Amino acid sequence: MIYDSIVVGGGHAGVEAALALAKMNKRTLLVTGNLDKVASLPCNPSIGGPAKGIVVREIDALGGLQGKASDEGQIQIKMLNASKGPAVRALRAQLDKVEYPKIVLRHLMESENLDLLEALVDRLIIEDNVVKGVLLEDGKKIYSKTVVITTGTYLRSTVLIGHEKTSSGPNGDPTTKGISSQLRELGFEIVRLKTGTPPRLAKDSVDLTKMTVQPGDKEKYTFSYSDDYNENAPKENCYLLHTTLKTHELINQNLEKSAMYGGVVEGVGPRYCPSIEDKVVRFSDKERHQIFLEPESIHLDEWYVQGLSTSLPRDVQHEILKTIPGLEDAVIVRYAYAIEYDAINPLQLKPSLETKIVENLFCAGQINGTSGYEEAAGQGIMAGINAALKVDEKEPFVLKRHEAYIGVLIDDLVTKGTKEPYRLLTSRAEHRLLLRNDNADLRLTEHGYKLGMIDEETFEKFNIRKANVSKLIEEVKAFYVYPTQENLDYLEGRQSAKIYEKVSLHDLLKRPEIDKDDIKHYLGNEYSEDVYEQVEIQIKYDGYIVKALREVEKMLKLENKQISQNVKYTEIPNLSNEAREKLEKIRPETLGQASRIIGVNPSDIQILMIYLESRGKSHGF
Repeated sequence: MIYDSIVVGGGHAGVEAALALAKMNKRTLLVTGNLDKVASLPCNPSIGGPAKGIVVREIDALGGLQGKASDEGQIQIKMLNASKGPAVRALRAQLDKVEYPKIVLRHLMESENLDLLEALVDRLIIEDNVVKGVLLEDGKKIYSKTVVITTGTYLRSTVLIGHEKTSSGPNGDPTTKGISSQLRELGFEIVRLKTGTPPRLAKDSVDLTKMTVQPGDKEKYTFSYSDDYNENAPKENCYLLHTTLKTHELINQNLEKSAMYGGVVEGVGPRYCPSIEDKVVRFSDKERHQIFLEPESIHLDEWYVQGLSTSLPRDVQHEILKTIPGLEDAVIVRYAYAIEYDAINPLQLKPSLETKIVENLFCAGQINGTSGYEEAAGQGIMAGINAALKVDEKEPFVLKRHEAYIGVLIDDLVTKGTKEPYRLLTSRAEHRLLLRNDNADLRLTEHGYKLGMIDEETFEKFNIRKANVSKLIEEVKAFYVYPTQENLDYLEGRQSAKIYEKVSLHDLLKRPEIDKDDIKHYLGNEYSEDVYEQVEIQIKYDGYIVKALREVEKMLKLENKQISQNVKYTEIPNLSNEAREKLEKIRPETLGQASRIIGVNPSDIQILMIYLESRGKSHGF
């Protein structure tokens, strides 16, 4: 039997890739070392956060699983930045790390067109630079039309505690070595990256009275648009505490014992999720750093110590805890460690996440140089979709930067590359007012439906919501508030300025103190809460949104101009040497992508545009 696709690895990227392929009616095989650990949470037991939470909603809008599984497996949920503008709001949920993999495995087992195999892949089967399948460690060959590699941090990985080095994946799982060496032989540039995890503490060994409780929100939030709120979900608390000057002194005294500062680490660590040693060294002026105790599961008596990732030896880890109020008598259940692993230079990928070197081979997740469950899942669903389209000999599906954070993520990787584990941030998106937590379905559900990822029932619910938003906007525009005593008293109660003539409710909503509750006051409460929220945001930020859309129109003029992959940049006169080198290496597919390459200046883009236009469509676009 020849599969349409084989997905190597059952982490967050692999799960989304496999389910996307199966939903698009492709016979798919997911190969992973341990089926009980699919979509496991080897580091932080949470999903979401700034930008990342919006990615989870985008995955859901496209028909993916992460949002639904997170809703089912959450034990706390919060809307971050709720008091700020809609462009920076995002959900973050604590997950039950015992239940979450079970939830995901159930969905995998229920999926049609998907086979699951517990095994390790040793090498890829490649003929004439076209992937044909995989070779398992037991010598068995399995053939397929496409392969998606989602090996996470398991590619030639090494666990580091102090100067102790162990060849292993996270939590002692086996590592994969053959694929990494094969990719290097094929001409892939392999980079060495590092991440880490903090210690886990026995719950009854900490003093919570010395900490600040951090409860979840009372509001009924969900990542998935199609889910009902789980009224029976556990409501666990997190706790805030801080390091001290004694903590920092102890770390500085033991830096040479750290894997990172003792010369043991080869890889580059994540800038935006540094170890405690790194924070103490880089921010030496800070007297303390935040730490959060997060519950790992209602089935485990363990705390995850967010913010205390380290590769210091075990005895030093014990000493550090004694310097932190509330953790003086803490018992370590599992020690912190750093982990190094291989990844490829993502500049060797097309925007579809197919590799440039081997045809029909796709990569997603941490093998592409990213960090985070959300970034992995976002790439996974896109790689799965594009592998399915490749089987059908159709054009790839590529999200643009103004359409989704997933589009920003992938474009950054394949255009700019990364020298450290890439983390998605709100600031990376130039059109972030368009990429909001509240409108992921309006941006992406129609794409998901056309691809076959969204079923009819879900699509119908989406169309009803979309129609209700449009209908309510028209009702708001048509309704006028008159300066009657009743209305003046109401506005005064809302601490809003008087009106002296009739004002449309639409214009009234432009006032910062007027919101969706005022729409309900004047027009009644017949729609769902998310419809009122959407209408408020669209009206209140209308001017900013229109301005952002104008910027998108300018960008699309370059984005829609395709560049032939046969262009010889070495022959284009007047290009800077750096631009020529970068363009030759990355080989952008559009002028828009070319303009975002680091080292390619606006003058180079102008020269490239003139060159292509002078040679007509056969040479350019």
